[in-house]
Amino acid sequence: MLTARTAHLIDFALEEDAGLGDITSRAIFPAKHRSRAVIDAKQDLVICGLEIAARVFAQTDPAIKVRLLARDGDRVKKGAIVLRLEGPTGSILTAERTALNFLQRLSGIATQAHRYAQAVMGTGVRVVDTRKTTPGWRALEKYAVRTGGCFNHRSSLGEQVLIKDNHIAAAGSLTKAVQLCRTAAPHGSKIEVEAKNTAEVREACRAGADIILLDNMTPPQVRAAVKLIAGRAQVEVSGGVRYETLRSYALPGVNLISIGALTHSVAAADLSLDLQPARQRK
Repeated sequence: MLTARTAHLIDFALEEDAGLGDITSRAIFPAKHRSRAVIDAKQDLVICGLEIAARVFAQTDPAIKVRLLARDGDRVKKGAIVLRLEGPTGSILTAERTALNFLQRLSGIATQAHRYAQAVMGTGVRVVDTRKTTPGWRALEKYAVRTGGCFNHRSSLGEQVLIKDNHIAAAGSLTKAVQLCRTAAPHGSKIEVEAKNTAEVREACRAGADIILLDNMTPPQVRAAVKLIAGRAQVEVSGGVRYETLRSYALPGVNLISIGALTHSVAAADLSLDLQPARQRK
């Protein structure tokens, strides 16, 4: 994930936090003051974003030496050290918060995704994310979802046709919206349609939708809709699904369950940087 976009995000984050320098560290530590430090887990988690954190330190000061002790996707126990640092004390402290922001956010998402993936294991249903992501962070957050064991839905409006309620209302009918998209979309594109009730499920089937998104339905309603669709389209469930109810929606005939909570309201994972003064050169 060390792409040009990621490098831009790191540059922006460092400029935002340290663009005027770090007056506290500069006042306390001379340039040659060096320290060792570790980043360790304060909870059980799935780690994600280690190389990005390492790049933050490197971009802050190439003199910082970084050693990774885990890999993205590893299940890390509370107390485990995931990264070691050695270098100028002031530079390490200048980069600390930015590096942790990336690492905590992405590890939080990966940890959440792992929980959700485990909840549907053995059902054949895939849990997928949505576009409810932090602006500018979508590629990173979707990477974290994959790292945790879930899957990605579309990453942008240009990747797949998805006809939602507002499209239907403005077009005049579900059928007309499907017809217009079928005419305009590239050859081979799948057409997905949101359906809120049985009548819309029937209309989506008649219109030839390739995927039908069952929106805010209960498990019994989903079961009835799957029976009605009868294999004529793939089935996605979305809306109102929580971790506690996830398994009840992973029914035979359901292909995907999309959950915005994989990204939009995830708590940051608990990791911290602990400094261990090493030596001071004169």
